[in-house]
Amino acid sequence: MKLLLIKTSSLGDVFHTFPALTEALQHIPDLEVSWVVEEGFAAMAGWHPAVKQVIPVAWRRWRKSLFAKQTRAEMKAFRQAMRDVQPDLILDAQGLIKSGVMTAFAHGPRKAGLDKRSARENLACLAYNETYPVPFGSHAIWRVRQLFAAALQYPLGHEAEFSYGLDKSRWQRPAVDGNYLVFLHGTTWVTKLWPEVHWQTLVKTAAAAGYKVLLPWGNDEEHERAKRIASVDATAEVLPRMGLSALNAYLCFASGVVGVDTGLSHVVAGLEVPSVAIYGATDATLTGVLGPRVEVLKADFSCSPCLNKQCKFDNAHPPCYDTVPPAKVWGALQAKMQA
Repeated sequence: MKLLLIKTSSLGDVFHTFPALTEALQHIPDLEVSWVVEEGFAAMAGWHPAVKQVIPVAWRRWRKSLFAKQTRAEMKAFRQAMRDVQPDLILDAQGLIKSGVMTAFAHGPRKAGLDKRSARENLACLAYNETYPVPFGSHAIWRVRQLFAAALQYPLGHEAEFSYGLDKSRWQRPAVDGNYLVFLHGTTWVTKLWPEVHWQTLVKTAAAAGYKVLLPWGNDEEHERAKRIASVDATAEVLPRMGLSALNAYLCFASGVVGVDTGLSHVVAGLEVPSVAIYGATDATLTGVLGPRVEVLKADFSCSPCLNKQCKFDNAHPPCYDTVPPAKVWGALQAKMQA
C-alpha cells in the first residue's frame, strides 16, 4: 500500500508521527510511505523503515518570496513530485490550511484528514473526501495514532504502549571510553533553562558514579555555558560543535541523557535511550517529550507551567526549578537506566 503522508513540521511533530508509522507498519507490512515534510526535517523523516521516499517542502522559505521565479519553479517541481507518487491514500496529519492546500494539489483516490472539530484550522477539511474525529485533549502522539488507525483501517493499540521504531543501525558508537551520559542543557527560552548550579551538581554526581559527562552545544552562549558546567569535574567534556546526525551517534550509545524542553529531547525519546526531560515554565501534557524510556519531571510550583519567556521573580533562576533538584533528576535517570 502506498501512503502519501503530509506532516510538514515542526521537529516535535515529526517525532510525534513515528509511533503511528510503526504501528501502521505492523498491521500493513507492505506499507510504503512518501512523506511530505519541511526541508529542514527531511533527513529525520527518512530514519523510519516505513518511509521509502521523502518529499521536501520549503514553505517557510517560499513564503518569503512567493512570486520569485526560483520559488515558482521549486513549487512546480514539488507538486509534480507529489503527483508522481500515485498513492492509494493521501493523509494530512497536520490539519492546517497549508497542509490542506498540499493535499488538494496531490493526486489520489482517497484524501483523508481530521474532521472540522478535530483540525487546528478547519478550512483544511475542504481538501479531504474522508474525515475522522480525533478529540483534543490528548497527547499529540496518541492523536496521530488514532488518525492513522482510522484512515488505514486497523485496530488501535493501547495508548501507553508504543514504539518509535527508528532504524538506529545508521549510527556507530563514537570513540568514547567507558560509559557516558549526555546533558542537553541548551534551549530557546531563558525560562526553560535548568539552573547551571544544578547541572554542575549533577556532573559531580555522575562522575562519582563512574560516568563521563558529555556536553553538546549549538551557539556561542551554549558553548560558554557548557564550559562552565564542565569546569566542576576534569572528566566532563565539552563536545565540538556538530550537526544532528553526528550528535545522534553520541545520543544513541549513551547510557543515559538528561535534557530540558528542547527539540533534542524529542530526538532522545525517539531513539529510546534512557532519559529524563525537565519541564518548568512549559507544559509537557499535549506536545511534550514522551516515550517508553523517558521520564518527564515537572516543576511543582504555584505558577508552573507559566508559559512565559520571562520569569516574574527576580531570582538568579526561575524558582520552579528548585522543585526539580539534582538528586531527584539523578534518581529518575538511574531508575530508567536500570529498567
